[in-house]
Amino acid sequence: MACAKYFLSQTKPGFNQQKAKEFIKCALKEDIGRGDITTRLNIPKKLHAQAKIIAREDFLLCGIELAKWVFKTFDPGLMFKAQVKEGSLVTNNQILAIISGNARSILTSERVALNLLSFLSGIATKTLKFTQKIQPFKAKITDTRKTIPGLRDLQKYAIRIGSGYNHRMCLDEMVLIKDNHLKIIGGINRLPKVPLGCKIEIEAQNLKEFQRALVLAPDIIMLDNMQIKDIQKAVKIRNQKKNGRQSFTTLLEASGGIHLGNIKKYAATGVDLISVGELTDSIQSTDISLELC
Repeated sequence: MACAKYFLSQTKPGFNQQKAKEFIKCALKEDIGRGDITTRLNIPKKLHAQAKIIAREDFLLCGIELAKWVFKTFDPGLMFKAQVKEGSLVTNNQILAIISGNARSILTSERVALNLLSFLSGIATKTLKFTQKIQPFKAKITDTRKTIPGLRDLQKYAIRIGSGYNHRMCLDEMVLIKDNHLKIIGGINRLPKVPLGCKIEIEAQNLKEFQRALVLAPDIIMLDNMQIKDIQKAVKIRNQKKNGRQSFTTLLEASGGIHLGNIKKYAATGVDLISVGELTDSIQSTDISLELC
């Protein structure tokens, strides 16, 4: 069993470059099919062109290097010059990159590049809004596994660009005993033995379940869909136990039904983590366009 080497870290390397390049190849193949018939019939084969990628609203930029890879994967001869650094706040009408080279190549690979850049920037921007909303509370905003199949690595990368944290990348990274696990095994009386370094988290849906889990002293207890008043009580109980045992380090995670309108109330309870599914499963892509110069 693997362990979560970068659990709740913002210092994890950007993303798996090999997986990203494989995804880009598949995306180009999906979009182009047997060939861009419109461009082939209307644009001269050797025509040179220059284009600009432009922001059409204010947002946090994520994926500019990936956009470059899209163009360069389709045509290595294209020149791509980013005008803004990854993770920068950009404004409406700001130029993000300049592409020059074969006109056909620019037009054919445009949509995949913009889709990826807009989508990841949307995730990063939403994450930043959540992290800004809970200042100055100590809670960390984390993601979930509610991601698009095949895009998890890049979506979680965008979370980090937005100042959020990754909970776990996949099922082999930590033990998370949820309600369905508990129903099948009839509850839990002791923590399972795991490899050194692996974290253990237990889900609790009410204060009674929370107190049972707390006795076991797991690394994390997830307070799932609990009322704020009960979360406050759980934090108070945990803190009392923590004060009585210097080595007690169980973290508390609030989860379920959390959005921008109520997240500040959850952060004010004193929880350590707040997991938000909509960071990756309900994303509005940012508005970005490509214009020929």
